[in-house]
This record gives sequence, C-alpha cells and structure tokens, in this order.
Amino acid sequence: MAKSLNRRQFAAGLALAPMAASGLLVGCNRMPDTVRIGVAQPLSGPLGALGQDLLNGVTLAVRELNESGFSVDGKRIALEIVSVDDKSDVETGKQVAQELVDAGVVAVIGHLNSGVSIPTAPIYAAHGIAQIAISTNPKYTELGVPTTLRMVANDTLQAAALAAFASEQLGGKRFATLDDGTPYGKDLSEGAAQRLEAAKKSVVLRQSFDDKTVAFDELAAKLKAENIDIAVSTLNDFQALALLEALKKINYTSLRLLGGDTVKTTDMQKGAGIIDGIYATSPVLEAKEFTAGPQFLEKYGAAFGKPPAYGGHYTYDSMYVLSQALQLAKSAKPEDITAALHKINGYAPVTGTMKWDDKGEQRYAAVGVYELRRGNWELRMRSDRW
Repeated sequence: MAKSLNRRQFAAGLALAPMAASGLLVGCNRMPDTVRIGVAQPLSGPLGALGQDLLNGVTLAVRELNESGFSVDGKRIALEIVSVDDKSDVETGKQVAQELVDAGVVAVIGHLNSGVSIPTAPIYAAHGIAQIAISTNPKYTELGVPTTLRMVANDTLQAAALAAFASEQLGGKRFATLDDGTPYGKDLSEGAAQRLEAAKKSVVLRQSFDDKTVAFDELAAKLKAENIDIAVSTLNDFQALALLEALKKINYTSLRLLGGDTVKTTDMQKGAGIIDGIYATSPVLEAKEFTAGPQFLEKYGAAFGKPPAYGGHYTYDSMYVLSQALQLAKSAKPEDITAALHKINGYAPVTGTMKWDDKGEQRYAAVGVYELRRGNWELRMRSDRW
C-alpha cells in the first residue's frame, strides 16, 4: 500500500492530519491497524531515476511484507508508504519532511542527497523519528541525535578509496578534482584531494561548480592545457556526460575519469568509449555482488520492468530491517522504533545484515571501485579499509 503526498493534497488534508496521526498511534504501546512509513527521495528532476529506484526498493519490500501477513506481537499490521518528492532541494526537503511528520509516519527512509538529509535530520529528530538515509557525508551522523542512521559506508572511506585507486591503481601523475558544490560532492572531493597530496601526488587543478552546471567547454580546455591524466570527479552523471562531450569536441580524450557514486548509474553507460577510461567508487555495492542479488534482481525486474538504477536493494533491505525493529519494539511509537534499530542486528535479505553503531554508522560497510567496460559497470576491487 502506498500513498504519495503532493502540496494540494496535503493542504486539503492539513486540518485532519493531527487527528489522523493520533488515530494511528492511539494508546501507549498498542499497535494500530496501519503503520505509515515515510519515503523521501528526489522523484523528479535530474536525480529522479535514482530517487524512484530507492522508492521502488521500499515498495517491493512493503508489498512482500503485507502479502506475507506481517504482524507485530501477534497482531496483523498493514504497512503503508507515504512518499514525497524532495526534488534534491533543501527547502523542499524540509517542507516535505514536516509533511511526513504531520502525516504520522513512524520512520523515514530518506534522503538521497546529503545536502537534504543533513538539514532535514533535526525535523525528524524532534519527533524521535528514525531517518535511514543512503547519504554518505560524515556530517549526517555527527549531528548528535539518535535518529540518523546510514545504510552504507560514509565518505571518509570513499575519499580514501578515490585517492588510493587513482594514485596506486591508475598510476596518475597530474590530477584534477572536480565537484558539484553540494555537501556531498565538495567534502568528498576535498577529502580525496587531501589524501592525494599527502601521498605526494600533484593536484594541479581544483574546480567547483553547482549541481546543475552542464557547460564545460572552459573546463575541458583547462584539463587539456594542464595535461591532466586523471580527473577525480564528484559531479553527477549528467554533468560528467556533458564534460565528456566537451572533451570530445577538443579531441582531448587521453585521460581517465574516476567519479563518486553519483556517476555509477545506468545513464553513464552513454559515455563508454569517449575517453580512455571511466571508473567510479561507490559505497552502494551492486545487488549482483551478493549471493541473494540475482533473486532480488529478478523480483525487481518483474515488478518494475527494469533493473535498479542505483540502490533499491539497500532501501529494500532497510525496510525489512525496519519491520524487524517494529516487531522488537512491539510499538508504533517512533522513539521506541529508533531505540530498537540501535539494538538490532537485522537480517537484510540482499546484503546480509544491517547493524548500526551509536552514531548511526553502518558496521558492515565497504567501498567498491568499478570500471565501465562493454557498457556495464564491472567491479575492480572492494575494501572496508582502503
């Protein structure tokens, strides 16, 4: 069961929201008939495909749980998704976060962007609502609240992976670091640059843009003038593709691009063969890397008619672990569910297990490095240390 809130629907139902929310949570620990789970992701705009994939993962899990007769303390419970579009925008994110609170959700799976997850976290925390995010900026779990939980490794590990792979495996001599100006992109790029310089590597160009820029003729010319052989980039996939086209126009294709996880997408396959090599680091390991991955991919394809675009298997797993926390808490009170999530070593159907430390960091997390070859992302190496 799923429900999507838009502004018009929300405004029309606002007067009823407090009553509806209280109706869902009547009693101390008594379970309501329906429990609402919030999903906040970018469902439109350039990152819409990634956000929709993350929503799909939750949708598939909720469908399976409801069909299996999900129960808490012996009572059959219906799980309902309330989904909102944060548009990868801070102000929109804060608005829809409040909408989810007012809609009576007991936990939230969101957001994709660190730049949205971080400013929305206090809104959820004020109501004890657990926020399970795929965002990777370390600042997300450094806010000092118990409600911030991360699905994957953070960017401290990913920055180390970027620097180590670029310098040791690709053997670069002249590096550029490029970022999209977001908290995710800027901090990750800076972390990689610092590690490269600590390893005595030459970072001759550092440049920051916003997360919408696609005009890269000037940047391409600079990369050529500086004879850059490795561009370490935290730009989005559509930005990286625009950069590749700009490089192609000036016939400077003898460099390699090593991106963060926002280039490790199906759309990035359009850039295959334009330059000497395209690589990506990602804490979002592919479903096919896990023993149960093929089964998940088959179910996902049957349900949505396409493969996952990003991390749908992580949100699928997060929903299953959240369902176990509900059963452990025997309560629909958000603060009880948050406490249970901190205690649980949850069974995750695809990735195996999810367990959080006191800060909300994932205990079992690694960063993989992938190469775009023959139109597919192929794993080169993976480590939890780097």
